[in-house]
Amino acid sequence: MQSRLIRTLDILFAALGLLVTLPLILIILITGYLDSKSPLFLQQRVGQSQQPFTLLKFRTMAPETESVGTHLVNSNAITSLGRFLRKTKLDELPQLVNVLLGDMSLVGPRPCLPNQRELIEERNRRGVYDAIPGITGLAQINQVDMSTPRKLAVYDSLMIRNLSLKHYLCYLTATALGRGSGDRIRSA
Repeated sequence: MQSRLIRTLDILFAALGLLVTLPLILIILITGYLDSKSPLFLQQRVGQSQQPFTLLKFRTMAPETESVGTHLVNSNAITSLGRFLRKTKLDELPQLVNVLLGDMSLVGPRPCLPNQRELIEERNRRGVYDAIPGITGLAQINQVDMSTPRKLAVYDSLMIRNLSLKHYLCYLTATALGRGSGDRIRSA
């Protein structure tokens, strides 16, 4: 019952979020096109039951940047617009489409890349792939990112074991209020 309620809230909040931010999305798309000629970033990620899905984001790095964990990418790869989008977390807006499609929830473990083997193994050991991945969660609001795979998997496991409507709303509120800083970027 509670999972149906959370899915209903996901759909409601994602649809409302896209509707309210549509003018901003259009501005970012146009500015992104001028910045890199490729404003959207599509990338294969590991979803529920380790099934792959295509994650949508606004592009924050040069199009030729290697597809590895953000903490392994050189900071010089980030575009001018990308710095702003990452700082404000606006690069995540297109993921609301992933939520509507059912690939993601607003709250859940952040989906990793298929080449992040250590994280996949740690999460698999802890049953994290039983859950739908999300845009935010316990790890994100506590500044735990993919650069520490074991710690991240522990936070993810704890979150999904204890996820309730109250926690769901708390994680969303904390994220909306600016808690969390996103994945680290390697210094140039």
